Amino acid sequence: MFYNLNIFKQKTTFKDKMNKWIGLFIGLILVVVTVYFAGMNTWELRYAAITVFKGMLIWIVFFIGLLLIILGISDLKD
Repeated sequence: MFYNLNIFKQKTTFKDKMNKWIGLFIGLILVVVTVYFAGMNTWELRYAAITVFKGMLIWIVFFIGLLLIILGISDLKD
């Protein structure tokens, strides 16, 4: 009855089902909507977005530096 059931077969995930163009299109919509609402100056979102962006840049530079340090240490071991 269950002898043909393969328990090690990989299950399909959402990533496998979603087409790359659909993901690109959804991302484009999210970016356009975000830029549109940020530019409307409703609720003073522009100043909050600029503040978050400045903080984000500092964290990105920090984590890129941390990644380069970790990769450098890994290369020294070899």
